[in-house]
Amino acid sequence: MKEELKKRTKLFAHNCIKVTELLPNTYVSNHIKKQLIRCVTSVAANYRAACVAQSKPSFIAKLSIVIEEVDEANFWIEFSIDEDLISKDRITHVLKESSELTSIFIASRKTLNTK
Repeated sequence: MKEELKKRTKLFAHNCIKVTELLPNTYVSNHIKKQLIRCVTSVAANYRAACVAQSKPSFIAKLSIVIEEVDEANFWIEFSIDEDLISKDRITHVLKESSELTSIFIASRKTLNTK
């Protein structure tokens, strides 16, 4: 499962970066691009860091960062749609993936906290 999620988070980052290439070259859009790239690469990097955590509390802390970052990515994707910078149908795949990853990571953290 960890290896699959490493691949998924990395692919999610790549796909979101591709989405930023579809956004127009405006001040607001450029801000969104930077924010989205920052948080999606953080999702992948922090999940990898969680996988090599030295302890359960360290793993949970890194996983919490991953959850915050994937949720922020979802915000910037939705904000891009709200601002009419891109149509929803062009980025449905990344919206779906961000929701699925959020659910997976929240469920994982809940499971870890109950053990």
